[in-house]
Amino acid sequence: MKTLLKNSIAVICLMVFSIAVSASRMNPPARKIKLGFIPLTDCAPLVAAKELGLFAKYGVDVELSKEASWANIRDKVLNGELDGAHCLFSMPLSVYTGIGGKAGSEMKIAMVLNNNGQAITLSKDFCGLVGYKEMNKVAAAIKDVKTKKEVTFAMTFPGGTHDIWLRNWLAAAGVNQKSVGIITIPPPQMVANMRVDNMEGFSVGEPWNGVAAAQNVGFTHIASQDIWQHHPEKALVVNSKFAAEEREDLKKVMKAIIEACKWLDNMGNRKKAASWLTKPYYVNAPLQVIEARLLGSSDLGCDLGVQKYKGDYMTFYNNGVVNTPRKSHAMWFLAQYVRFGYLKAEPSYKAIAEKLILDDLFAEVAKEMSVPVQVDMKPFKTTYDVVFDPANIDDYLKATKK
Repeated sequence: MKTLLKNSIAVICLMVFSIAVSASRMNPPARKIKLGFIPLTDCAPLVAAKELGLFAKYGVDVELSKEASWANIRDKVLNGELDGAHCLFSMPLSVYTGIGGKAGSEMKIAMVLNNNGQAITLSKDFCGLVGYKEMNKVAAAIKDVKTKKEVTFAMTFPGGTHDIWLRNWLAAAGVNQKSVGIITIPPPQMVANMRVDNMEGFSVGEPWNGVAAAQNVGFTHIASQDIWQHHPEKALVVNSKFAAEEREDLKKVMKAIIEACKWLDNMGNRKKAASWLTKPYYVNAPLQVIEARLLGSSDLGCDLGVQKYKGDYMTFYNNGVVNTPRKSHAMWFLAQYVRFGYLKAEPSYKAIAEKLILDDLFAEVAKEMSVPVQVDMKPFKTTYDVVFDPANIDDYLKATKK
């Protein structure tokens, strides 16, 4: 009897095990999706989606990976070590055209994460020579500082958004970009490099402009939204194979991030967001600096007082305006590469934009979430430049300041 009982139990255990194995094969555990980010305030949509449990809500297992530089992000997205990342909107364009990587390498732009919230910081050499948004004094100030030392400015990636804001600023101020040095420094290293006099100015995202002012290393001269109000800044950029083969999972990731963007644009939630971002495993910068600039308040430094932005502080959703990835914006960045001499010949503007921007995918996600899709391929104007018409880029390049 005991032998029969033991054999019966053994058979039952074997059957249960077989059923469990079969079930696991039919429903394998979800693959972990890995998203990279750079320690900047505008990585907030990824952080909020993780901390609020939104990735889990939409049925995806996402791991966030803090990266050291945009070049790291580029390499890991291209080789598949990262499925996607918080990334400069224009970086896939720079890489594809051979400016910031191997020409023809494809990184796909799935959606925009934020508008606004970057700045140009000048060192204390410029204190008293030029103030906040005093564009008419920039050329003379640079000339004055050049009597004492070489003037060098830093940005974060060739052809990236910070690079293009810097070059637009120089052009608007009437400064020949070839008359100053322009170097590449990763965002978290900007303040330390300015402190040891490696550069006289830098173009970067928050909180590093705020940190420079708080530590009396430099001052905020102009914000990126002063150069182009509501400009595209960071994007969710993804590996091309992930986009093609795991489309449904990518859509779930996008839905979680869009919900996080909505949450972030409730200003009452921004202090909570700052409390996450200040952590060592995220941005690792002072809470008060992250919080103040997220709330639109910039203590400029150099006794220039506090600038309060209303409506054009860093936005993540803005009633649906932010998140649509627009081909016309991609074409504008490509035109900047021609304007500033990165590309000697004009690229295939529309074809490149269509290849790299996943606007159809975004439209699907937006429809399923009742999020408005923004009108594209219309002329627009940035603050100090002439009108850009994606249907007539040659006229733009003839008229714009180099």
